[in-house]
Amino acid sequence: MIKTNEDIQTLNKQALLYSKDLESIMTEMHRTIIGQENVLEKLILALVADGHVLLEGMPGLAKTLMIKTLSDTIDASFKRIQFTPDLLPADITGTRIYNQHTGQFSTKKGPIFASFILADEINRAPPKVQSALLEAMQERQVTISDESHTLQKPFLVMATQNPIETQGTYELPEAQVDRFMFKILLDYPTQKQEQEIINMIAGTGIPDIRKMISPAKILDIQNFNHLIYMDEKIVKYITDIVQATREPGSYGLDVSDFIEYGASPRASIYLALGGKASALLAGRGYMIPEDIKRISKDVLRHRIILTYEALAEEVTTDKIIGSILNKVPVP
Repeated sequence: MIKTNEDIQTLNKQALLYSKDLESIMTEMHRTIIGQENVLEKLILALVADGHVLLEGMPGLAKTLMIKTLSDTIDASFKRIQFTPDLLPADITGTRIYNQHTGQFSTKKGPIFASFILADEINRAPPKVQSALLEAMQERQVTISDESHTLQKPFLVMATQNPIETQGTYELPEAQVDRFMFKILLDYPTQKQEQEIINMIAGTGIPDIRKMISPAKILDIQNFNHLIYMDEKIVKYITDIVQATREPGSYGLDVSDFIEYGASPRASIYLALGGKASALLAGRGYMIPEDIKRISKDVLRHRIILTYEALAEEVTTDKIIGSILNKVPVP
């Protein structure tokens, strides 16, 4: 429990040390990923907060390379799962196999048993398969037949979906999307960045990634993230933001006709944990309101359900979140 300024100073010193470790990961990732600073930063924040990421963007924007590079910098295992309409839950979690020579069953673990998972085009698989992945994300364990297997740590899932294709896809239910800490929108690189990408790929090629940190150190950082000081004023600020998505009229917002359902309690939890991770990345042992603002859109954009009127008038969740942040008093 934080009692004195000395406690804060102690947290600051440790946060500064850990922030240098995280910065080394980002620097190494930038050797292969040109631009996309916001996405890489949010990946790091999700890792520190022990959450998962849903990434939405056009094909060819290095989504696979991002998560693979992150796993390489941490010397951790990586598996890519290509979601297709014929995929089965056992293709993800694993199954029991009968050996006719020994007369015994053995467990064949699926690709979910890795520290970093890329669930590529998650909306191409039917709901039963999506649920198998999302259950593993939430419970951090997999049950195969009558055996429960704990997933290794750290464990981060980055799922991708294509925003323009609807043929042969299955939209993720809101209750399942809610299990992702962040929903990040990936945009095209700038022309200059694209020129750098061409020169790298067509020239020297993608450089080999150096291992910058161990999985054990990541677990230490995740544990320390919970110790970051969060004042009661920050807690109220978080709940005010989330409450404004449910009762916008109480905060002087004229967007009630656009919101069908507000954000869930997971939004408050992830704003707190993500805000702590933001403070840690900045080398601080305490949170400030800017840490919350920094991640609000990524935490809330998939948790606010819009009405048909909002869709008809092209009102986006990001616009609503922006209005909320402008209206809710900052402590």
